[in-house]
This record gives sequence, C-alpha cells and structure tokens, in this order.
Amino acid sequence: MAKYVVSWKTRAGGTAQQNHDDGKKLLDTFAKWQAPADQTFLQFVARVDNQGGYAVIETDNPASLADAPAKFYTWLEFEVAPVIDIMDNVAVTAAGAEFRESI
Repeated sequence: MAKYVVSWKTRAGGTAQQNHDDGKKLLDTFAKWQAPADQTFLQFVARVDNQGGYAVIETDNPASLADAPAKFYTWLEFEVAPVIDIMDNVAVTAAGAEFRESI
C-alpha cells in the first residue's frame, strides 16, 4: 500500500459572521462524512491553532484521495503528497550518492 500525507487549511476570507457560519456548516458536513473504505488512516490530527490538520493515509487507490477535497473544498484547501518511510528514503538517498560518486 502507498502512503500519502494529506494536509488541509481553512479558507477564512469572509466576514467574522461568514467564517463562523462556514465553520458550523463544515462541522455539520464532516459529521456526515465517512472516509472511503479503501483508505486506512494511520494518523488523523488537527493543528492546535485550529487552522487545519494532517492525515497519513494508506491506500492502493490514489483516486479515492480526491473524495475529501471534492466534498470539502468550499471550506478547506488541500495538499496531498505521496510519501515513503524514512528508512526507505535513506536507502534510496544513499544509493543516489553512491551512483554520483561512481561517475
């Protein structure tokens, strides 16, 4: 399974009342949302400044990662990045250095 880090930030461009109303609608919508069955959330955390959050998700279906952005883009800005475990990255980075030194 591939891993992805999904981050989101709130869109707060309206008046204080509009932002408040949007926040309430976002919470109501989130309460009804279910993650796609082909996603495993390894971490699902919120920023303590209440400006967004992060999820580490495993899935074999990267297209399903479009589910949340499609449903929440009105209130949130998303970034999705494929990631690998750090020790796998260390091995790839070491192999790259070895390759460069061989030339």
